[in-house]
Amino acid sequence: RLTEPSGYLTDGPINYKYKTKCTWLIEGYPNAILRLRFNHFATECSWDHMYVYDGDSIYAPLIAVFSGLIVPEVRGNETVPEVVTTSGYALLHFFSDAAYNLTGFNIFYSINSCPNNCSEHGKCTTSVSVPSRVYCECDKYWKGEACDIPYCKANCGSPDHGYCDLTGEKLCVCNDSWQGPDCSLNVPSTESYWILPNVKPFSPSVGRASHKAVLHGKFMWVIGGYTFNYSSFQMVLNYNLESSIWNVVPVSKGPLQRYGHTLALYQEDIYMYGGKIETNNGNVTDELWIFNIHSQTWSTRTPAVLVHGQQYAVEGHSAHIVELDSRDVVMIIIFGYSAIYGYTSIVQEYYIRSNSWLVPETKGAIVQGGYGHTSVYDELTKSVYVHGGYKALPGNKYGLVDDLYRYEVNTRTWTILKESGFARYLHSAVLINGAMLIFGGNTHNDTSLSNGAKCFSADFLAYDIACDEWKILPKPNLHRDVNRFGHTAVVSNGSMYIFGGFSSVLLNDILVYKPPNCEAFRDEELCKNARPGIRCLWNKKHCESWESGHANNILRAKCPKKTAAADDRCYRYADCASCTANTNGCQWCDDKKCISANSNCSMSVKNYTKCHVRNEQICNKLTSCKSCSLHLNCQWDQRQQECQALPAHLCGEGWSHIGDACLRINSSRESYDNAKLYCYNLSGNLASLTTSKEVEFVLDEIQKYTLQ
Repeated sequence: RLTEPSGYLTDGPINYKYKTKCTWLIEGYPNAILRLRFNHFATECSWDHMYVYDGDSIYAPLIAVFSGLIVPEVRGNETVPEVVTTSGYALLHFFSDAAYNLTGFNIFYSINSCPNNCSEHGKCTTSVSVPSRVYCECDKYWKGEACDIPYCKANCGSPDHGYCDLTGEKLCVCNDSWQGPDCSLNVPSTESYWILPNVKPFSPSVGRASHKAVLHGKFMWVIGGYTFNYSSFQMVLNYNLESSIWNVVPVSKGPLQRYGHTLALYQEDIYMYGGKIETNNGNVTDELWIFNIHSQTWSTRTPAVLVHGQQYAVEGHSAHIVELDSRDVVMIIIFGYSAIYGYTSIVQEYYIRSNSWLVPETKGAIVQGGYGHTSVYDELTKSVYVHGGYKALPGNKYGLVDDLYRYEVNTRTWTILKESGFARYLHSAVLINGAMLIFGGNTHNDTSLSNGAKCFSADFLAYDIACDEWKILPKPNLHRDVNRFGHTAVVSNGSMYIFGGFSSVLLNDILVYKPPNCEAFRDEELCKNARPGIRCLWNKKHCESWESGHANNILRAKCPKKTAAADDRCYRYADCASCTANTNGCQWCDDKKCISANSNCSMSVKNYTKCHVRNEQICNKLTSCKSCSLHLNCQWDQRQQECQALPAHLCGEGWSHIGDACLRINSSRESYDNAKLYCYNLSGNLASLTTSKEVEFVLDEIQKYTLQ
């Protein structure tokens, strides 16, 4: 128990112990403002946690959960803002597991002090209206509650570039031909920049993670998400990108709170699918809800499931609404985690006009699905690009991946593209000018010792679709760090808007990234080489964006020559289809291994359509007993905890091994007695179908005979 007006709490001078549980209670007095400053924090990400409650017990509101390494991205930057309690008390509870331990923490607390000592850019002043409260009076060119936000750098280049608004929002107002936080960049510009807009009203209840957002006109619609306390949580919000104003959308009836769902926009409707329902007995759901923007009302739909299929309830999936070449409008749902089937590798299709549901057979690479990946849909290639995620791995293990897949929506074909080299999940992805931009996410993949991977990342990556190559972009250069996971990103007028997420505290801020503009490149060579993070095309006398260049049929991307991968890079692909539906320069050799396309091979396959698909290649990728049981030629090994292919010779020629039974269809029309005799002559009996697997097999066989 700590009762002094200020002080420190720490785990001790050396690394904290394994399996530790400690609790501290800081006692001020009722309604006093108590500030916690995390000077040092290093614990095992996702396993060793510090919980902070605004009150004197664990039943008080939870306001922060710290875990992992908290180190500034930029020297001198604030990584985690001060944690503030308003009850006059703070309860801190620390828990560590039996894996590795780190240096722990050093936390400074103070009662009724100014935020961060006004960051040495202002003075601490007593409030006139509430004498027990203090606030910061900021120096000129500094603003914010803690005087930590600089503004009007170099006086905005006044008078040529713009001027400083000292009385209003305290920012640079740029002239028409200049832009950027300090009006130092031309319009259009060959350089990119980040800004933190002044958001109004700035309400903590807006903060959330694992929500979803879609853009409709000038509004970003935000629905659902995870929060510590749902009592004042608003399910539906919208944010005006032009005026920087948040609006709460009051809805009288609708779905229960959820997170890990998806949103996809079609005309005036937002389609919400799946997610984890946030109630005491809530589970992963297969509910399909539609929010009409015009009437601001919810409705629900129950699709008709086609072809002996089923609808998978998933969370941590992704979804896009596309128009196929057949003119069907389809919501494509990719991967996700199922409470029953584990990490799924399936694609689901919802046909909007017919209200029907289908799980299609896919071609190409045998991909591994998971939770918390991101994906973007590219209209030009008619493909969805899927990156990262948390997945089940071989050997009954789990972890983050850096995989990149392409799913061609019309042919339902998977291709494995070049991996990013940076495994992560719960990151964001958008598509701007032919580049998929990846921001943030959880990058922690350490198991037995710390390699410094962060729970909350501010990594910024770009994937060039035309050239199949990755580049690292500079991290945001802002006055504070913006590490996070579980955030969202949308694109408006060529800029990326990031909202919310989690970084020990639930975030309610907006980040804006303005990429370079192709029109700013006046020279052909500069235009063609404009990257990373942007793809431009030269059109006779001027530089065009990738999208407009495609519309004008100028598809001449200048890409560096690709070399075939080394053998050790191809070895990871254990099946023919994944080896050959692949841009890494591999070949399937002697029907047993994947090697470099440059290596010698007596019997080579380089096109996935020539592959012979084996059951073991499909079964090995199934990670739960339930998902294994759905496949007719797979069986679950309880001891090894893995899905294995059934031996093909188990039942003999002409028989099919289904579950624990050997089945055979007699295609000729027979009387009951003759059918019984037919089975007897084959040393069998008339079958009684006792499992759904057997029924499904018979129905499929009957359908084949009907078609013949």
